[in-house]
Amino acid sequence: MSAHNFCAIDFGTSNSAIAIPHASSMRLVELEPGFRAMPTAVFYNAEDESRCFGREAVAAYVDGFDGRLMRSIKSILGSDLMDQTTEIGHGITIKYIDVVIGYLRHLKRVAEKQHGKPLTRVIIGRPVWFVDGDDARDRKARDSLATAARAAGFSESAFQFEPIAAALDYESTVTEEQIVMVADIGGGTSDFSLVRVGPTHHARIERQDDILANHGIHVAGTDFDHSVNLAAIMPELGYGSLGPAQGQRPGRRVPGRIYFDLSTWHLINTVYTHNRIIELREMISMYADIAKFSRLMQVVSKRLGHQLAALAERAKIDVATRGHAVIDLAVVEEELQAVFTDSAQSRALDHQVRRIVEAAAETLRQAGLGAGRVNAVYFTGGSTGLQFLTGGIASLFPNAKRVAGDRFSSVASGLGIYAQRRFAQMPLP
Repeated sequence: MSAHNFCAIDFGTSNSAIAIPHASSMRLVELEPGFRAMPTAVFYNAEDESRCFGREAVAAYVDGFDGRLMRSIKSILGSDLMDQTTEIGHGITIKYIDVVIGYLRHLKRVAEKQHGKPLTRVIIGRPVWFVDGDDARDRKARDSLATAARAAGFSESAFQFEPIAAALDYESTVTEEQIVMVADIGGGTSDFSLVRVGPTHHARIERQDDILANHGIHVAGTDFDHSVNLAAIMPELGYGSLGPAQGQRPGRRVPGRIYFDLSTWHLINTVYTHNRIIELREMISMYADIAKFSRLMQVVSKRLGHQLAALAERAKIDVATRGHAVIDLAVVEEELQAVFTDSAQSRALDHQVRRIVEAAAETLRQAGLGAGRVNAVYFTGGSTGLQFLTGGIASLFPNAKRVAGDRFSSVASGLGIYAQRRFAQMPLP
């Protein structure tokens, strides 16, 4: 068996990456021209029954091709949806598990083309919890992902916790023994691990004794996008508004379910079903502001939900980097805009950020350590670009050095280190 027939996959909620052997180390595959991380997205073109992946998938959807965009597909793992089918257009259906299989197979195919030989063994990153606090569903998620890996063409697969992988990536840079808190805040989960790292640990394959504690919650970037969508965009479609006044009494608040589903990536397409559209049309009498109801119907009838979700994600990033965002909603109505500020984003995300910071504090409690013993806090994952989030976590560890890893490839790099040690039975130099 070839010593170089293995790889490591960071299958993320928002982005994915893959590492392959290269000389005596590992390297990340260029999955798309100029990019080593690729959006975890698949577009099924209903016109010619083709499919595309990553940025090309998102572009195809935005360009208006008839079909179905699937994002946040990792979020489906462990849910009842894995056993169901979904329509991708013109009566064509596909099983949700086959969406995951197809994406993994695409990663494998791109990596093999660059590697020049088959890849049959794989290490796959996994969150601390696929499903919060539910052992049975968590096992179901892990088993579904293992099944998908086999179906994608891997004869052998194993898992490693994503924050542990990030710790291995950080360890490759240190020259002394440390205790590091790894904060991996991605698209679907926020995971924390307290790990002993240092030169004396480098060659070890199994590191269970070095893990002092790990903990995670299913709150992260896609939840932020959902909250931003509800706070900044959905009010323009009527979310939070009141219905006609009832005599001297103010009208009732319009139902919120449609807006919650329209703001959740993997539920957006459920809004477009025939029965829900009929139900929605019958709700017109519940709205005092008919213009906002008309905008909602425009979004549903033209299937603009994913575009609005992408605008919400962009607004979140703009606020984090510039302090405000002007959201162009001309796709809904000419000259329609929404302004979103730093203070508004802080209010919208406050509860979720506090939950994430509390998860970091809980990890420290489980380890039985004082905060002063933590030498470094290592941040990775796409959502660690939000300074108010990382600042809240870092404040728990006043004596620790704050280290920013590569937000989109640290986990994949660490998984590559683990894959090489496990499969090649040799430490990195």
